[in-house]
Amino acid sequence: MSNSLPKSSGRMSVSQSCSQDIIKQHSSQGLERLLQSFLFFILFYLYLWLYVDLRLMYHGAGIITNFPVFYKGWTFFLPFLSYPGGPLEYLSAFLSQFFYYSWVGALVVTVQAWLLSVCIDYLLKAANLSRIRWICFILPILLLVLYTRYAYHFATTMALLITLLIACLYLKMTLSRTTTLSHLSTFLSLSVILYYLAGGAFLLFAVVCAIYELIFRFRWKMSLFYLLSAAVVPYVMGLLVFHVSIIDAFCNSLPFSWKILYYETRKREVTIVYLLYLLLPLTLFVFGLLQILGKRLYFVKDRTKKKHRDQSSNLLLKIFSRYRHSLKLKWAVESLLLLAIAGSVVFFSRNENLRTRFKVDYYAYQKMWPELLTSAQHNPDNPFIAHAVNRALYHVGRLGYDMFSWPQHPDYLFLSDKKYKWMYWQIFNVFLDIGVVNMAENALTECLEGLGSRPMILQQLALINMVKGNLGSAKIYLGALSKTLFHAEWANNYLDRLGTDPDLSGDKYIQHLRSLCLDKDCPMYSLFKEKTLLWLLEKNSKNRMAFEYLMAYYMLNKHLSKLVQNLELLQDFDYPELPTHYEEAALIYVYRTRKPLHLSRYLPSPQKRRQIEDFSRLLSSYGGNKQAASKELSKKFRNTYFFYLIYAPSGTKR
Repeated sequence: MSNSLPKSSGRMSVSQSCSQDIIKQHSSQGLERLLQSFLFFILFYLYLWLYVDLRLMYHGAGIITNFPVFYKGWTFFLPFLSYPGGPLEYLSAFLSQFFYYSWVGALVVTVQAWLLSVCIDYLLKAANLSRIRWICFILPILLLVLYTRYAYHFATTMALLITLLIACLYLKMTLSRTTTLSHLSTFLSLSVILYYLAGGAFLLFAVVCAIYELIFRFRWKMSLFYLLSAAVVPYVMGLLVFHVSIIDAFCNSLPFSWKILYYETRKREVTIVYLLYLLLPLTLFVFGLLQILGKRLYFVKDRTKKKHRDQSSNLLLKIFSRYRHSLKLKWAVESLLLLAIAGSVVFFSRNENLRTRFKVDYYAYQKMWPELLTSAQHNPDNPFIAHAVNRALYHVGRLGYDMFSWPQHPDYLFLSDKKYKWMYWQIFNVFLDIGVVNMAENALTECLEGLGSRPMILQQLALINMVKGNLGSAKIYLGALSKTLFHAEWANNYLDRLGTDPDLSGDKYIQHLRSLCLDKDCPMYSLFKEKTLLWLLEKNSKNRMAFEYLMAYYMLNKHLSKLVQNLELLQDFDYPELPTHYEEAALIYVYRTRKPLHLSRYLPSPQKRRQIEDFSRLLSSYGGNKQAASKELSKKFRNTYFFYLIYAPSGTKR
């Protein structure tokens, strides 16, 4: 007996040691997975914050038409409680407002992506599919693609997240319950809650639970019941209880809702959202079936392994064996592979031209002119960017000097072609700056119809009505703004000032705009041309923007005689010298007409005279053949009005 005790204790100590080693191994694997996930989502966050810059999506650039508005107070909140999916829409609208600050918006999206990853990981683990837990990173990568391409589908992805959270809760609650009745009651209770919170996204929950019950618990009757509930619950709650339309009852919050598919601009990248929704059910179904087949073939494979176990000494198997048993090497390889895949997907899904347009539009609205001009260099040929560049050049005092250093077209100045007829967002700021307030108000009203009551639109409409003296309308817009999260201070400040100074006589900006406003009706937007600019100068001869845009209009449309006639007006604006492009246009006029310039103060420089002579001499050396001379002329004179006049006929792109 005394001899057997040490042996028994020895066996127990070996068993305990093995158990401790397994626990340590699992603990180490868990820590490494946590570290891998932490590294991935830190980079995820930094990419959204520093590269995508979610404040650009908040701004929208007139491209994102479904970005939600949010107001404080019960009046705004209560309607969301009256239909399935309303609570989720309210939450999504609230969280989306934090895109206003790029770093906060990036944090919101990163937490959403992390929770999606955690849910997928939990569901795969519950299905005994831990070997493919790398799939949990696919959803965040697809989300990165969405944001890289500036497509707003935050509410739809929030519905997906709520659905997966409820699915995890269902598995957690039914794990400790064995009776069919308890499973059914749990499912139905969670279904009612989820349907009210997220509307049609409940369908995904029903499908996931049905697949799980069929493939992993082998209960086909329960699975069939869950699939039938996907039709019954939306019908009963949606149509009979909340009285919504049958389409909204089944589709609200889903990526194929009419709220998305009916509008062309909202459908951008919706295919990626389809993939997000299909990823989990397809994974459970496919790998669940493979798992069942794998169990049936287990014994055959096991015998084959025994036959070849002694023959597995080749180099590849040794490397693979070392990889499998070295946790640090495995972690390093998997982490690098994950980052490489994510980086490659994001890199090839970028749209730099679209990003540039978002940045330029944001900088134009914020009046950040140097940043606008720097960003515009990445896509200067885009008409909307070229339009914004002209405005920026005016505000930095370089329109008459650097205008033809950028691609130009007669339509770019006011986006006056018919194909830009509905681009109200891109033009209203120019109307406001130049003094055509009625046209700016009309454009903003159209924006209100197409983009919703966004705070930026309400702010500009409030400003315009204060300029026009329509204080009642201005107070309505200011009252709405006072209930927003980030524009309330601006609105309350003006409401207080209107109480003490209704005329706003102390507001220099509003008084400046009033001094520019036309007293007569303006022509329609599509007819905004020379006549309106002349009216603006009649109203206020010191309207520098109207003057410079008039001169730019003459140059773009090659009305050189009219430009020369208006050069004397330079004295009204105290120009220290004749701007470069005016000088070039005047010289061309002199050389063509052989008429002298009658200017008392501003005369072309000798240097410019030599430049036009060089241009003419070089063109003549090619026998006047413009196409033959274009390459050499472009090298020396690309940024001059000389080159534009020859190579950019009116109505065609440069």
